[in-house]
Amino acid sequence: MRAEIITVGTEILLGDIVNTNSQFLAKELANIGIDVYYQGTVGDNETRLMESLNEGLKRSDIIITTGGLGPTKDDMTKEVASKCFNQELVLYMDIWKDIKSYFSKLGLELTENNKKQAYFPKDCIILNNPNGTAPGAILKKDNKMIILLPGPPKEMIPMFNDELKKHLLCLTDYKLVSKTLRFFGIGESSLEDKLIDMINNQKNPTIAPYAKEGEVTIRITAKAENTEKANELIKNVEDEINNRVGNYIYGYDDTTLEEEVAKLLVEKNMTIAVSESCTGGMVSSKLINYPGISQSFLEGCVTYSNEAKMKRLGVKKDTLDKFGAVSEETAIEMAMGVAKSLGANVGVSTTGIAGPGGGTDEKPVGLVYIGLYINGEIKVKKCNLAGSREKIRSRATSEALNLVRTELIK
Repeated sequence: MRAEIITVGTEILLGDIVNTNSQFLAKELANIGIDVYYQGTVGDNETRLMESLNEGLKRSDIIITTGGLGPTKDDMTKEVASKCFNQELVLYMDIWKDIKSYFSKLGLELTENNKKQAYFPKDCIILNNPNGTAPGAILKKDNKMIILLPGPPKEMIPMFNDELKKHLLCLTDYKLVSKTLRFFGIGESSLEDKLIDMINNQKNPTIAPYAKEGEVTIRITAKAENTEKANELIKNVEDEINNRVGNYIYGYDDTTLEEEVAKLLVEKNMTIAVSESCTGGMVSSKLINYPGISQSFLEGCVTYSNEAKMKRLGVKKDTLDKFGAVSEETAIEMAMGVAKSLGANVGVSTTGIAGPGGGTDEKPVGLVYIGLYINGEIKVKKCNLAGSREKIRSRATSEALNLVRTELIK
């Protein structure tokens, strides 16, 4: 089965709304073995929407639209799709009743144009929407489908998962399974170079590298008659990737670097304290995103000034005078100071020049030192980072977390 995704809305074309619906649908369709070869966006215009639907139906078996199911005049997706299939709209009294009940519960005024949302082709499949007033629908004609989904993600995603997915699963006779490997500490080009023969010779499974902010991912996707066989195919490729670059893999699928670090701390029953300068609390903030981290995370402090570094962490004045706040020596004393003051197993520190000003030839913008104290041992990492102030701080945060991770897994 071939599917095409069309997002409807002038606000998307103008850039007022980020189109996350296509990303979600493309991933979900791939996971159930439906190929997506085309995606498009069209404004709230009847002629252009009809052209998009007709063109899409020439090359695809399924058109999935999002948006344009509201009560106003410019919400026309359902009406245009019905014309495309030459199917008359009729009032569904049970849907109209649900809409009236929805408004009543919220204490909102119901207007006559809301009745528009209860009209659908007579023989379509209705997709219920408990999160809004716009039901979705599956329209069928001559082995083709137009599937109508609402635009707001908080309505579209539950409708796909709870209503539409079971219908789509009946359309395919094979399974597509994906697994994502997440890397830190290696660039996309370097990673591709180490796996280039595997990428060039890929068939089934496929190997797709992606660069993200500060990290790289590889998605392995296998197609098979069942999930078990697909997972076997993935494992063979994953094992080979592990043999070559496994030391850069920090996690899988939807995990994050901070989740992996927090999980290790909790599992190992180790405590951590954080002292930050250039990252301004970002390391601490990342760690406390993890539920249950309270048993490991003791304190995070932002010691931005030299006075704070001396008073709170015990950094020596001589160290600051001789080497400066941005130095290996200061980073070490910051990590040791915060750990020892709290009796933590792990102390991690960041100090650097995030820019855009403040750099020198000796200490340029982007220079960051990360200190690590772990059960009496000291580690320090020097980083030369590039980009905006925000990017430098974000990358320094990731580098600090990864330094903790690599030491915890030893």
